[in-house]
Amino acid sequence: MKKKFKVVGSLTWIERIVLIILPILVVILAMGIGRMVISPVEVLKSTFEKFGYDYSVNPQNEIVLWTIRFPRIILALLVGAGLSVAGCAFQSLFSNPLATPDTLGVASGTSFGAALGILMGFSLIGIQFSALLFGIIAVSLTYLSGTGKGHSINTIVLAGIMIGSLFSALVSFTKFVADSESQLPAITYWLMGSLSSASYKTLMLGAPFIIVGIFILYLLRWRLNILMLSEDEAKSSGTNIKLLRTITIIAATMMTGSCVSMCGQVGWVGLIIPHMCRMKFGNNHLSLIPASISIGAVFMVIVDTIARSLVATEIPISILTAIVGAPFFITLMRRSGGWQL
Repeated sequence: MKKKFKVVGSLTWIERIVLIILPILVVILAMGIGRMVISPVEVLKSTFEKFGYDYSVNPQNEIVLWTIRFPRIILALLVGAGLSVAGCAFQSLFSNPLATPDTLGVASGTSFGAALGILMGFSLIGIQFSALLFGIIAVSLTYLSGTGKGHSINTIVLAGIMIGSLFSALVSFTKFVADSESQLPAITYWLMGSLSSASYKTLMLGAPFIIVGIFILYLLRWRLNILMLSEDEAKSSGTNIKLLRTITIIAATMMTGSCVSMCGQVGWVGLIIPHMCRMKFGNNHLSLIPASISIGAVFMVIVDTIARSLVATEIPISILTAIVGAPFFITLMRRSGGWQL
């Protein structure tokens, strides 16, 4: 029998305003932080210049803000929001608090595609395309493996674990045959996650998948509560539960594959942010999805800003998400009494 969630919680108008304003404030601050420090006032002046106002901003600041930092911050916003919403959807779909965006093996498939692209000497766009392609292949294999006769949600999860392990083995094999002087370090560093390759060109390929996936799940947020019911209760609601699950899986895996293809594996975000939002805002997806979008985006921008600014050499993003996320998550769990199914 599927466990039942207690659906509680709704956003107040103050919380809605905070969730909208917080990412904007964080972006303004992050734009000014780096090896070249730019004040928030200069950031705002440069922003207003884009709308036709003349503030005579330093041309060097313009290049740093809009050519280097802005695309990277946009990528951080999209990755944080996308992985958070994907994790939130999978935790509800599978009634499992440990479900992550890689539950169906998409991140492992995407990682293999990127590693293969690096091994073959592809360009940055080529690596990104290869990663997306193999992410789709991994999810397709999971679907074919887990939807046979007498299949269930648990069968799909097991198939995802199997396919994820297969592609993880293929990543290891790729690293084994890669050149130890050039290709192996590049593959290893990519797998640890980094937003340093962000550009408007890479965003054009990957961002639409994340935006569309978030938009789909946002529109379906009130129906996602049905996924938390038992099988009989879900069917009695009159909703086409099979179609709802399929759309949820496609949207979540589309976001995950795109995120991983642009910045490598980013752990913890899709696990801890939905938990944090549940503890604060409850299990009602009308509140949970908007909260996950905002908090996930803010968290990722903060972590990436630390990664590129703390020391001279950029810190891989997955290292920081674990270092920052794990203690914070444990503290929240102890204070709130945990996350209840």
